[in-house]
Amino acid sequence: MHLEENKPLAPFTTFGIGGPARWYLHATSEEEIVEAVEWAKQQSLPLFVLGGGSNLLVSDAGFPGLVLHIALRGVTAIDDGAYRVYQAAAGEAWDTFVQRAVDDNCAGIECLAGIPGTVGGTPVQNVGAYGQEVASSITRVRAFDLRSHDFVDLPAEDCNFNYRRSRFNSTDRGRFIVTRVDYRLTRAGAPTLRYADLQRTFSSGFSPTLAQVAAGVRRIRVSKGMLLVEGDPDSRSAGSFFKNPIVPADLLSSIAETAGKQPPHFPADLEISSAARVKIPAAWLIEQAGYARGYTLGAAAVSSRHTLALINRGGATAAEILALADRIASAVQDRFGIRLDREPVLVGFDAGPSRPR
Repeated sequence: MHLEENKPLAPFTTFGIGGPARWYLHATSEEEIVEAVEWAKQQSLPLFVLGGGSNLLVSDAGFPGLVLHIALRGVTAIDDGAYRVYQAAAGEAWDTFVQRAVDDNCAGIECLAGIPGTVGGTPVQNVGAYGQEVASSITRVRAFDLRSHDFVDLPAEDCNFNYRRSRFNSTDRGRFIVTRVDYRLTRAGAPTLRYADLQRTFSSGFSPTLAQVAAGVRRIRVSKGMLLVEGDPDSRSAGSFFKNPIVPADLLSSIAETAGKQPPHFPADLEISSAARVKIPAAWLIEQAGYARGYTLGAAAVSSRHTLALINRGGATAAEILALADRIASAVQDRFGIRLDREPVLVGFDAGPSRPR
């Protein structure tokens, strides 16, 4: 292992925020991961597993333990009848992998183009956008189990995927280090065009290719400041800061009465206690609670293009980002009685383990 001390973490994050890691390791093999985990255990140090840095907020004080940066590379493709199974190492850049699948004319993740981060983070959060989520294409996740100190291959049905959830960020948070993800994509399959924004991108009756859909998704993401573009301050964020809340459908009337207009909503594909549930865009709730695009608090701000993204205007601290997030969440709670759950992982705000992103 080549351990580094007091390694700045801000450059490894899309937010560009955060203090140093007490110890840091760039891991390029499963063997290094095992060695690093054992070393951290011997030193009684907390461990954080870092991927692409796209969905986390590092504290201004940094992280007091070992940051294990997963950099395993390689993609293998295996044809299986009408499908192609890709075995992608956790350190592969996600958007690069999406583009490879699209170039191979394999359908199933084309709507997830432009999402920053690495392959290893996708099953953790069950990454999804524009009508697709990785749960529909993942067949297996290989990971190091910190409980048994062995590598395991978990079939998709054992990952407990749900909206922005999996066992990796819920019941078994901090237990697994993902090293490879297998995706089963449809060869020469049709693209997914469920999302309204995406449907409007193409004229009626036109049948776009997978490549055209992926390019359309990237254009939409640029328009919303959700694509990493050098020199664009709106892209210096962690993407969507809040999850879209899922609420009982019978709450819609009271929300409409409070807002003076009907809230946009979508089927949640989820039922709890037999009560119908719907998903309401968090961005709409934020705007109705009085926080418009461009609202600033110190060097932290709401994106000028999308209220769901909080951005670092330049020199923002983690404390400023959290203060803005808390102010927004409190306003939504006070006006609508709806709690907004945060998407990014907080790193270094306590000494406990966290999850890869």
